[in-house]
Amino acid sequence: MTRTRPGAGAALLLVGAMALRPVGVSAQAIAPAAPVAAVRFDSIEAMIPMRDGIRLRTRIFTPQGRTTELPLLLTRTPYGTNGASGSFGGSYAELAAEGFIFVFQDIRGRFGSEGTFMMLRPPRDKRDSRAIDESTDTYDTIAWLLKNLPGHNGRVGMLGVSYPGWLTVMAMLDPHPALKAVSPQASPASMFLGDDFHHNGAFRLSYGFEYVTMMEGSKEFSPFTFDQYDTYSWYLSLGSLANVDQGYLHGKYPTWNNFVAHPNYDGFWQREAVMQYLDRVTVPTLNVAGWWDQEDFYGPLKIYETLEPHDSKRLNYLVVGPWNHGGWRGRSGQKLGNIDFGDSTSVYFKRNIEAPWFAYWLKDKGELRLAEATTFEAGANQWRSHESWPPRLNVSPRRLYFHAGGKMAFEPPAVSDSGFDAYVSDPARPVPYRARPILPLYGGRGSTWSTWLVDDQRFAQDRPDVVAWETPPLEDDLVVAGNIMAHLFASTTGSDADWVVKLIDVYPEQYEPDPKLGGYQLMVSNEVFRGRFRKSFEKPEAIAPNQTREYAIDLHSQNYRFKKGHRIRVQVQSSWFPLIDRNPQTFVPNIFTAKASDFRPATQRVYRSPGATSFIQLPIMQRTPVP
Repeated sequence: MTRTRPGAGAALLLVGAMALRPVGVSAQAIAPAAPVAAVRFDSIEAMIPMRDGIRLRTRIFTPQGRTTELPLLLTRTPYGTNGASGSFGGSYAELAAEGFIFVFQDIRGRFGSEGTFMMLRPPRDKRDSRAIDESTDTYDTIAWLLKNLPGHNGRVGMLGVSYPGWLTVMAMLDPHPALKAVSPQASPASMFLGDDFHHNGAFRLSYGFEYVTMMEGSKEFSPFTFDQYDTYSWYLSLGSLANVDQGYLHGKYPTWNNFVAHPNYDGFWQREAVMQYLDRVTVPTLNVAGWWDQEDFYGPLKIYETLEPHDSKRLNYLVVGPWNHGGWRGRSGQKLGNIDFGDSTSVYFKRNIEAPWFAYWLKDKGELRLAEATTFEAGANQWRSHESWPPRLNVSPRRLYFHAGGKMAFEPPAVSDSGFDAYVSDPARPVPYRARPILPLYGGRGSTWSTWLVDDQRFAQDRPDVVAWETPPLEDDLVVAGNIMAHLFASTTGSDADWVVKLIDVYPEQYEPDPKLGGYQLMVSNEVFRGRFRKSFEKPEAIAPNQTREYAIDLHSQNYRFKKGHRIRVQVQSSWFPLIDRNPQTFVPNIFTAKASDFRPATQRVYRSPGATSFIQLPIMQRTPVP
């Protein structure tokens, strides 16, 4: 979910030709696009009534001097609409140049709107004719606009990033007949299985705590103030999560109360997951994601995947670029942290995909030549077109096996090389998720939360509680395109354990294109799995100590080229702090109420034995090497 500092205006609101570039044409070969001409708007503000009488503050921007009726583009947000006008020279510049009437709305209980805010308000019970949800609020908003706003063509599109992306998904469930195209961008799909608040049941501590305190501390924004510069130290000194409410929140934050009351994938979280509601494709849908999205990468791909079986009319599209959370709304998209992708990828998306896509559905303009799935292949720095995602053509699964001595190869280890690699995981000394000091996610201290997924991973490689395996330098380019799975055969001396797996591209020590990247370790894919949920997310079970078990860990999708001379590295650890809360490594019914005495060191073993050989399965695509 996109957030930034209070008063950030348009960034607060929004971040959070139809033909694609042909395969084989490098990004660097495309001439830079000319600047988009500025468009002037007339604006009005309205308090639009909902069916239950609550009024929502809405800002409407109409292009000056328009000569034809225009479609409406609606964005609903919990992050404030005061800076909406600034978006037309930035994140919405290409859409503004195409020509739309823009509508921005504060949702219930936020900023200028009436009512009570509820985090990710679940879909209503349709048996109750008086029930409301985000879908009904969107429907009522569109109906009011069509009746009261002059100069429109009767068609509406909707888009948004993160929470506004989720609001777009809610609008798809029971759409107003005038809603003709939607683009949910970085929308969460399940807050327990893979998005903001949990991954595979493991609680995202720093994000969950800091986002909730910011959003539920006031009607606008109230970032938490830390009294230690390094938040790693603050969270560690906090001790058990049982101390959070007693020491700081005092029962006043509904979402934190729900975290504590629902530690498993029970009816609360199941009702929140959107997949169950996506049983039809109601309108053309452009799903957008970023390979290095630090908040909601699981969601947009899961939404696309869930809609696919219902997409008989080919209305379901996917675009994934080399972006962090909402990075496609930025001015360039050429760089993320230290990594340069060779071209202004966000400009390319907004100008060549997004604006023409909405123009086609809302204005009948142009031809729709967009591939069903469009992905950016980092490493090669090229856009790729696919008939589906994951692609079915020219892709073969291959296993990279763990070997003795920290080596890794496509051949399984010999019997004589079998064994295990071990480390001690101590909750009192958890592995940081990035180099310290770790700054707060929000606030005015120069946080770099938005780029942590592309941090150099060498900061962790010499820790005794981290193990890794690595290939020799690649003799040829290797392209992955599709879903990546880790299969760990592992044991623990405890009765619960977290398993963190990272797939890393290791640059050559002498890297001529950018010498400062010599030896850089770029994380390509990653995930955490909480061992108690190995059989069921609904009913966790203790792990039998010292018994070898297989953990199949979904590292999600990627389209990435490991270049010749680079190495592929896999890293495994059992803590990722304070991104993920500390697992006590002693099974307790609810980690949110664990006692200090429950947190104990454990010895973890990762096996490479016959019948228990750990490996990474990669979807390898056959392509002509890029010069």
